[in-house]
Amino acid sequence: MDIRFLDGLGTIVADDWNALVPDGNPFVSHAFLHGMESKGCLREDYGWKPHHLAVYEGNRLAAAAPMYLKGNSHGEFVFDWSWAAAWERAGGDYYPKLLVASPYSPVPGPRLLVPDSPYAEVLRNQLTAAMVDEADRLGLSSIHANFLVERDLDAFDDRWLPRSDWQFHWHNRGYADFAGFLATLTSKKRKNIRHERTHAFASGLRIGMHGGDELDDHAWRQIHALYESTFDMKGNHAAMTLRFFQYLGRTMGPGVQVATAHHGDRMVAMALFLRGGDALYGRYWGASVDVSGLHFELCYYQGIDYCIREGIARFEPGAQGEHKLARGFLPTQTHSRHYIAHEGFRRAVRDALLHEAAAKEAYRDELMQHSPYAER
Repeated sequence: MDIRFLDGLGTIVADDWNALVPDGNPFVSHAFLHGMESKGCLREDYGWKPHHLAVYEGNRLAAAAPMYLKGNSHGEFVFDWSWAAAWERAGGDYYPKLLVASPYSPVPGPRLLVPDSPYAEVLRNQLTAAMVDEADRLGLSSIHANFLVERDLDAFDDRWLPRSDWQFHWHNRGYADFAGFLATLTSKKRKNIRHERTHAFASGLRIGMHGGDELDDHAWRQIHALYESTFDMKGNHAAMTLRFFQYLGRTMGPGVQVATAHHGDRMVAMALFLRGGDALYGRYWGASVDVSGLHFELCYYQGIDYCIREGIARFEPGAQGEHKLARGFLPTQTHSRHYIAHEGFRRAVRDALLHEAAAKEAYRDELMQHSPYAER
């Protein structure tokens, strides 16, 4: 076995990389990750430097992990700003650190890319051991593996600190249509959703869902402009470039879905989704109009409608947002693991995480007291 660290995916054949992705998760596909690198979304001055881990057996790519040297904690969604501040107050350098993740994507998925085989567990363990060796070789403060799926968790030994949080996901219970989904909710939640949808459609806007292969260059320019202006308006950095959006449409086709609202020929709002495996993932939103209910219609209800029509089992609309609970999305646990090189600092972070975990469990119990579903 030959362990290598790569400064980009350009040297890896897409089919070789994708053969390691067990569930078709689009956020660790070669197209998505290489597109971010080649279309200007990941730059060193943004804090991103690819440092992918690849394990070769001869000339064959046997295992891999998407990995980055990070100069800050932007675009990660597992927040460690307080850890960084504490370590730097103590005189240490928290950055750069190693991040095992899909950039800007708070989406659970495989991070230890290993094909199904009798040696899968051995390869996963080899990947995590290589990460620690590399962090120690480079003298880094830490490694962070974010939004892990359960099958990866056992490869992280006791040196890695466990952390969890909650997202809100929708699950398809075999609904025949949107009305069938509404019928499972409490009357109050059902009435509220109908009210929001009525407001959105009464605006006179033309609302629909389109595959990436149905959208021309002009449409992608409108989509990106809405995304960029909305991010800028909220004081956030719009890291996704127009070239990246156009590239996704070309390379992923119907794996990209965009809910749009038009006033005449002008697109005035959009929500962009990716589809992979048996899930739909909500990612980016933008609007140039303020219409009651439109955000919920494009970001949530169009996605639910699409999952019901296509028989998709799960809809993950993105990170955070307790308002999703009232619209049929239930709390689902997410997992991360953290290697802290300094033993004393590791103990301090472990103690803090124990308190955080108790608070997170209490938070979930409180959320479930407000389940939108009539059946408990």
